[in-house]
Amino acid sequence: MEITLSLIGDIPIFHLNGRLDMTSSPLLEERLKPLLIVLGQKMVFDCSDLSYISSAGLRVFLSTMRHLSAQGGGVGFARLSPPVGDLFRLAGLEDLFLITPTVEEAATKLQS
Repeated sequence: MEITLSLIGDIPIFHLNGRLDMTSSPLLEERLKPLLIVLGQKMVFDCSDLSYISSAGLRVFLSTMRHLSAQGGGVGFARLSPPVGDLFRLAGLEDLFLITPTVEEAATKLQS
């Protein structure tokens, strides 16, 4: 999996490319660690190039969301690829996560 980072204002945007599974989820967790200590941190995951997500990947997303929400922050998901969108729907995560069609919309909703 390839992870690239950009910013919209002060919100980090994680662009995920490839498969988020048991092998690659520790890499994402390591990239997230420095941001999880910032109170009120908000971040967006761009999932347009994410071809697959396993339960290990979902665990990273859920634990990040819980951690940041408890500290007054938040997580948004943008541009879900069809396989990831299907998984979020089947798992009933659409109501749990902030999901938007663009990274800009996700960043704007997190800022408000």
